[in-house]
Amino acid sequence: MTEPSPPARALPITTLFVDIGGVLLSNGWGLASRQLAATTFGLDGAEVERRHQLVFSTYELGHLSLADYLRQVVFYRSRSFSAAAFQEFMFAQSQPYPPMLALVRQLKANYHLKIAVVSNEARELNAHRIHTFGLADFVDFFVSSCFVHLSKPDVAIFRLALDLAQTPAKQVLYLEDQPLFVGVAAGLGIQGICHESYASTCAQLAAFGLSV
Repeated sequence: MTEPSPPARALPITTLFVDIGGVLLSNGWGLASRQLAATTFGLDGAEVERRHQLVFSTYELGHLSLADYLRQVVFYRSRSFSAAAFQEFMFAQSQPYPPMLALVRQLKANYHLKIAVVSNEARELNAHRIHTFGLADFVDFFVSSCFVHLSKPDVAIFRLALDLAQTPAKQVLYLEDQPLFVGVAAGLGIQGICHESYASTCAQLAAFGLSV
């Protein structure tokens, strides 16, 4: 009598796709930061937000410089403060999540994972965050919207990330704080974890054979 074949084992995860804002760092220029800027600099918050919504996707896709973004959103009229001061405020809103940064570094070291960032970020802010928080020390490549002129939730940005990684989708795990984006990636066969907290993400990683 022929012995039954053992159940097929899942292929090991070899590549980690990671978002930046909400996972490794705070959001770079989110609504709360814009509202704080309006209060700090005495701006008409509603008008700044309206202008932001009209141009930010263009800036995030790398088609608009930070100087142009600020000119259209804040400095469309004379101000009592400089563009340099406002930019410094913008950059200061980025704060690290040390446990998550340490976690991804540890996963890379323990399992020899390929690490790729897949994020929607504007060029100058992205460069500041990469440099300030040492992301290039452990990230192998960056699929940032400002570099590739694609943004989530466009499925094409995930296809590009897979092409660059040269890893089968089933061996990729994606850490992201937006359920919608996790779902889009899942349509390509990329498994995902919707990050809510360090503890819950560690528990879910263990289910994928990535214990820490």
